[in-house]
Amino acid sequence: MKVKELKKKSSVRVDIRYLQQLGIQSYGDDNLYPQTVRNIIAASSTGSECADRFADFIEGNGFREVSFSEYVVNRKGDTADDIHSLVCRDMADFNGIALHVNYNIMGQIVELQHIPFENCRLLEEDDNGYVSKIAVHPDWSGTKTRRGTKIRVEKENIDYIDVFNPLKSVVLAQIEAAGGIEYYKGQVLWVSMAGKQTYPTGKSDRVITEMSTDEGLSNVKYRNVRNNFFPGSIVFTKKGSNITFDDKGNEVKGVDDDEGFTDALIQLQGDTNCGKIMEVTLESDEEKPEVVPLHSTNYDKEFTVTDASVVERIYSAYGQEPWYCIRIGKVGFSGDILEDAFEYYNSIVSKQQRLIERTFDRIFSHWYEMANPTNDFSVQPLKYVRNAAVSNNNA
Repeated sequence: MKVKELKKKSSVRVDIRYLQQLGIQSYGDDNLYPQTVRNIIAASSTGSECADRFADFIEGNGFREVSFSEYVVNRKGDTADDIHSLVCRDMADFNGIALHVNYNIMGQIVELQHIPFENCRLLEEDDNGYVSKIAVHPDWSGTKTRRGTKIRVEKENIDYIDVFNPLKSVVLAQIEAAGGIEYYKGQVLWVSMAGKQTYPTGKSDRVITEMSTDEGLSNVKYRNVRNNFFPGSIVFTKKGSNITFDDKGNEVKGVDDDEGFTDALIQLQGDTNCGKIMEVTLESDEEKPEVVPLHSTNYDKEFTVTDASVVERIYSAYGQEPWYCIRIGKVGFSGDILEDAFEYYNSIVSKQQRLIERTFDRIFSHWYEMANPTNDFSVQPLKYVRNAAVSNNNA
């Protein structure tokens, strides 16, 4: 089948449109693509596990240069390693990072801050195809509060910050245009693995449907255990008549106001009520009680194949097949296998690590002092430590 015949069945992963009232390019149709993705990952147990492992391997053991990793980079006391850990999480979820830098009056970088990638939006390109500023808002959903008041998504609540350009002539001109160093907002280094000035999608995007399905399967399992009818019985018994007489001596049949059937039925649901017996009193004249067993459907069995395929696809999307094979018992659990798995996955995350390394190099090559004399911004990869080795070291 030709490609043009297939396009009707596919859709753009990230819808981008221009929001004129804010002067930005929307990140998704509702401008909440990264927020939605992060929520879906968090709701999926398998997705969270894979995303956490991906972030851990990108971060590794931090910068090789210990002195640089402990170097304080802002007034809050954050170290280079602290900032690195935050950007690795963003890289794992979105394939993009954002860093904010402040300058001194000499046009030198003196401070580095992490900006959550989901808080950044691109302005529209100018006639030359250049995006000059990054729009930053603490919560594009408009639900976050400060002093009890929601931070609405309006221009007055958005910081429009110049994109990263460390040329002294450019920085000094921006400082002058801002009215002085005290009014200058600095610059944002916004980096995307999808390309320059292009909103990225993370590894989760290709299995976002599977992650949502994984959440749904968890809900089914929860309701199956908490709300299903486990093996039990209902006993139907004969109801006796309560006969009284009114003031005139006329016979009056008592009325049973018992409306507890619904409440009693609830008591037969869930794991803590397994095997209970319910008694129901009838108005008819049965000669003996009748025991009616309750039969329920185990929905877990209906989704066994779906559950297995969803988990496999999520692991595959993150390139974590070795851990999936260990999980399902396809390969044994041994030190050699785990050591090979660690070495394999370090090669998977090397591209993300190199991009982060280049990003830090771009910033600290314009730092006001020599923060990293070796100019080595590489990361120590994670290594599997065998129990025997740990025992020897402890000894």
